Amino acid sequence: MRHCNADALIDWGAACLRAHDVPDDDARRVAHSLVQTSLWGIDSHGIARLPHYLNRLAHGSILARPAIIVTRSGAATAHVQGGQGLGIVVAHRANRVAMDIAAECGVAAVGVSDSSHCGAIGLYTRDAARAGMIGIGFTHSDSIAAPFGGHVPFLGTNPISIAFPRADGEPVCLDMATTSIPWNRVMNVRREGGTLPEGVALDAQGADAQDAQDARALRPLGGPSYGHKGYALALMIELLCGPLNGNPYGPHISPMYEQLQLPRRLGAFFIVIDPMRFAGGPTLAATIEQMARELAEQPGGPRMPGDPERDAAARREAEGIPIEPGLWSEMSTWSECLRVPLPSARDGRQRGPEL
Repeated sequence: MRHCNADALIDWGAACLRAHDVPDDDARRVAHSLVQTSLWGIDSHGIARLPHYLNRLAHGSILARPAIIVTRSGAATAHVQGGQGLGIVVAHRANRVAMDIAAECGVAAVGVSDSSHCGAIGLYTRDAARAGMIGIGFTHSDSIAAPFGGHVPFLGTNPISIAFPRADGEPVCLDMATTSIPWNRVMNVRREGGTLPEGVALDAQGADAQDAQDARALRPLGGPSYGHKGYALALMIELLCGPLNGNPYGPHISPMYEQLQLPRRLGAFFIVIDPMRFAGGPTLAATIEQMARELAEQPGGPRMPGDPERDAAARREAEGIPIEPGLWSEMSTWSECLRVPLPSARDGRQRGPEL
């Protein structure tokens, strides 16, 4: 296991993206977003996803320089056409539009079409919360999750994130898939070896799959007994991100890791609220901090959503971001292909050949 500094990984990721003709500002935004996600300990959506983005750029299903079109469709609404661009670039643009409209109108709803995988949806809601607003975000994906009562994939992991500002601290942030685990965790286990937890995935016959190679569908959040809740939530998010924005849904979206030449046409949906338009707005962040302190004093020391990610970031800033052997091999392959030197590893291993 190697460990790399965040800055070194950002520089490496940005250089790889620039080698695919991605503009420097966009390249650094994507690399920074992925590395930030790794710092939070969310390795399913962190720097491990960059090789996939590079692969789609190479196949032409993600465009390095998309024509992103923003249309203001009403007093508090807008639509962002992503032009088959990098999803992280498109989503940051859409969320920024939502924040600007919310500052003007008090609330904003912004839909996204014709985009690609946008990484951890909590990236965007946290940005709104750091600006003193309330951020709500959704996105969807191709068929990965079985509907409750079935075992054939139909919906995506369809995550939801909600973030609130917090005085003297990082935002309180819910960021979760509507499946028991994200599909990228299955991909990571396939790459690195190991087994899946019980009750989170299904094989082709509908039996529990702990061997990642046998997994064909994820169970909805709630598992075998209560998965109707995760399934229903995923379905509603699908409607917000897919049909509402003119995007395909579930089985009509091209798969993430197959048919790499086909654009994915993914959507997202962002809602931003200015708390100052409401009675509790002036004291909201301080009240949330007080709530966090009261919770911490309860038996067991309950924590606020987002606190584990904050602690992981502090630890990984000090120790470096762990890079598993399979991921390092993928990074090495791309470095050689693009003639981009590998980032230095914290364990003192060689940087790799000068390219």
